[in-house]
Amino acid sequence: MTTSTEPDATVELDKQPSPAPSKKDRALAPVRALTRRFGAATVAFTIVATVFGALFAVLTPPFWGHDELTQFGRAYQVAHGGVFPQRIADDRGVAYGGQIPVSVDALMDFAFRDYNDNPEEPDAMVADPAAYDRLGDAPISEATKQMWFTNTAAYSPVPYVPAAVGIRLGEALGLSVGGMYLLTRLAGLLAYLAVVGFGLYALRERRSQWLVFTVAVLPIALFQAGTVTADTLTNALAIMTSALLLKALFVGDRLRPVETGALLAATIALPLSKPTYVLLAMLVVVVPAERLGFTGKQRFLPWAFAAVGAGLFLAWTKIAAPTGDGMSLMRPPHQWGQVRPGDQLKGVLTDPVQFVHTFGESIALRDHRWFNQFFGELGFAYVDVPAVSMLACLIAFAVSFGIAERMSTVTATFRRTLIVALTVLASVAMIYVTLYMSFTPVDFYIIDGVQGRYFVPLAIMGLAVVARWVPLRLTDAEGTTPTRGTAITVVGASVFALIGAAATYYTVVWG
Repeated sequence: MTTSTEPDATVELDKQPSPAPSKKDRALAPVRALTRRFGAATVAFTIVATVFGALFAVLTPPFWGHDELTQFGRAYQVAHGGVFPQRIADDRGVAYGGQIPVSVDALMDFAFRDYNDNPEEPDAMVADPAAYDRLGDAPISEATKQMWFTNTAAYSPVPYVPAAVGIRLGEALGLSVGGMYLLTRLAGLLAYLAVVGFGLYALRERRSQWLVFTVAVLPIALFQAGTVTADTLTNALAIMTSALLLKALFVGDRLRPVETGALLAATIALPLSKPTYVLLAMLVVVVPAERLGFTGKQRFLPWAFAAVGAGLFLAWTKIAAPTGDGMSLMRPPHQWGQVRPGDQLKGVLTDPVQFVHTFGESIALRDHRWFNQFFGELGFAYVDVPAVSMLACLIAFAVSFGIAERMSTVTATFRRTLIVALTVLASVAMIYVTLYMSFTPVDFYIIDGVQGRYFVPLAIMGLAVVARWVPLRLTDAEGTTPTRGTAITVVGASVFALIGAAATYYTVVWG
């Protein structure tokens, strides 16, 4: 037998030094490490939402957000211990409100007059930018005055916790009116980042994370996250709840203990944030107990939390019910006293055909506005995001939907999917019925007050149902689902939409 003296090529090859990483690889190494640990969508969301949420917080004049005047009034009340609606004297009729600093009221008054007195295009909507700086530089006065905010007095303190923290922190630091106000906006943005980021982190190993990402960074969602409103935390809780339900109910993964705890906590917090999303929170009982980590008697815990959430929702609804008698003051003077929930309810019960007709008229005359508003009608400047932004969002939706997991009949049975679908439809109906009862004058020709942004918290569950029943997905030539390129497309399209929205808003408002 002869022994070869030739060197082992394999051994020699193994001894070859690995090529040094390129400069590009070294630069991207921290990003890749973050995406591996937290998930690509979580990292992308944190960056995109921080940048554009902060941009909208700075770009939007004080109190130009959706109902931001009255939203701040309620937040200030909560920050100073006001839990329940407070009746105030008002010669016009039933009214609720509270006290605010005189120096804050001065900025409020100027902002209110400014966004209600707009010049023709192409002039900027803001008449005097220096006035905002001057009024914002004033110290927070000890003297206070009464403020009307009946429409937000009906909200529980829960969705105002982040704003209340910002207000108290601004006061403790001795900030000016403008500084305190900006800090209050940023406190809400931070809460949005934390709550939604947690939901995305739970889906970090699933392609469905991009479906949640696309909803979470809609221009309207980040605009609201950058302004003072109860909708900031409400939207965040709804998106997180939907992400966890998507993981457990449709994808079929078992939730980690901390995720189960967050879902159960949201079952109580979400109904107290906005009544129209109470049914979304109740979907926790549809999730199989083992996917929540429960066995034996623990299987009844979701039902217990749902019962507590529903009970607190009913209790707060009863507490806030009297504020409905003052909602007509949100209408033009000739409609004061015409918003009567009792009469509206009687009309629905005695003449349902007329209500259905009114509903049909509302869709025929307003559905195009609701569609635009779903992507973004930005604040009380009523600036619609441009068409290219809407198109970019639709591309992001198409791609994120196309790469989502195929929901099997085992993980998401037909019965469970049907329950979710009916819940989403019932929640949509609640939006219309609530505004018909609480904001629409008796015998008005449409259901007034409906806005497209109210449907954003329901979008993820609605898309999950469609994904379960429509198995079409994107694949390459080899039949595999692309991930890297599609993720870049979703992020790129979403960022493009936000850039267009911010640029349009700046052009219209500031000139």
